[in-house]
Amino acid sequence: MPDVLIAGAGPTGLLTAFELERAGLDVLVLERDARPTTQSKALGLQPRSVEVLADRGLLAAIEPHIEARLPGGHFSNIPIDYTDLPSRFPYQLGVEQVHVAAAIEARLRTPVLRDAAVTAVVQDDEGVTVTAGGQEYRAGWLVAADGGHSTVRTLLGAAFPGRSARISLVVADLTLTGKPDGYADEWRLPSQASGFLLPLAGGRHRLVVVGEEQQRLGRDEPVTAGELQRALTALHGPGFEVGEVLWASRFGDASRQLERYRHGRVLFAGDAAHIHLPVGGQGLNLGLQDAVNLGWKLAAHVRGHAPGGLLDSYHDERHPVAARVLVSTRAQAVLGVPDPDAVAVREIVTGLIAVQEAHRTLAAEISGIGVTYPGVSGRAVDVPSTSDGRAVLVGAELPPGWADRVETRPGAGPQLVRPDGYVVWNGGPGLENALATWFGEPAVVLG
Repeated sequence: MPDVLIAGAGPTGLLTAFELERAGLDVLVLERDARPTTQSKALGLQPRSVEVLADRGLLAAIEPHIEARLPGGHFSNIPIDYTDLPSRFPYQLGVEQVHVAAAIEARLRTPVLRDAAVTAVVQDDEGVTVTAGGQEYRAGWLVAADGGHSTVRTLLGAAFPGRSARISLVVADLTLTGKPDGYADEWRLPSQASGFLLPLAGGRHRLVVVGEEQQRLGRDEPVTAGELQRALTALHGPGFEVGEVLWASRFGDASRQLERYRHGRVLFAGDAAHIHLPVGGQGLNLGLQDAVNLGWKLAAHVRGHAPGGLLDSYHDERHPVAARVLVSTRAQAVLGVPDPDAVAVREIVTGLIAVQEAHRTLAAEISGIGVTYPGVSGRAVDVPSTSDGRAVLVGAELPPGWADRVETRPGAGPQLVRPDGYVVWNGGPGLENALATWFGEPAVVLG
């Protein structure tokens, strides 16, 4: 019997599985789809996510698929510069989400169980029984990472307050049979409120548009080549000719968040816990950070050495971060509305963002570099994660009893770094208190 079941084999579910496995747990990932998706989906890895993937040795497999290293991100397509961020990776990686998921899945010990849609969840004091693909699976815990339309969330009746979409956008992967003379296929930071066009591998292009036609059409109306042609011409002028539409979808700015990320023995992560306008890859990156925050805490709880309240600190730390992203994406949606008053507000906001301090604040927020939690003193910039999910103590002697949970390394500037990369001690008195607070009581050392 696995220690943990995970519903959903997107990047959030897969990275959660990776974190649990490297901490020594047995995990089974249940995925509804019969085969991995080929849709590109999100296209950007923000700096904090790049740090996390690099520290875990996952970035190398993604490298061949990187389309661009962009100098920044954007706030409703208003460019935000990252070059001054305190990070080894002060840029956004342009890469399709499908390659991120594949790189993580390739490192799992246990293959993903596909064609296994969850249809029932029953939990008791000892564990969780999940029916998926017509079979029952039992584990101590379930992580629901099954997306914005989470079946697990519905089955549990978990409150998911927020609001429905008020604006409509279209996203499509397509080919072009014609381009204007002199047009160069290259990745650029978006600069127009109404959308953008980006080149993908294999002659494909990603088009995202928000225009008056998109607001008129119903959410269930099919996206036609004619609509995309009109939108592309309005966005970039004549000369573009849409060829094959590989996939297309309408989406909106619905904004919802679970009241609690833990429901008994079920924990929620990624889009199952929060949905918002998918702008700037925020959903992908938010989910990856959920995974690395939850993974080590759940592993410690299962292994029996977690201090009281550690597992619940997952909700306490990550819920406010997602709530802030929901505020940010709602604001960005307003700035993208094709309306003269919204254009006027956008002009004012663009000027405010140009103010250095405001620009730095947004860069830290959107990149994930500025995210911090109560009781921590920020990220560790140059302390790679361990291979087995332990914390790291740099430049200090580890007291007896924590070696199974903390790895020691030489170095200047003493630091105690959680497995997710956040510093909880910076030298001086209080090391043993910090160890007990985050990693439980010391083991009894014989002899």
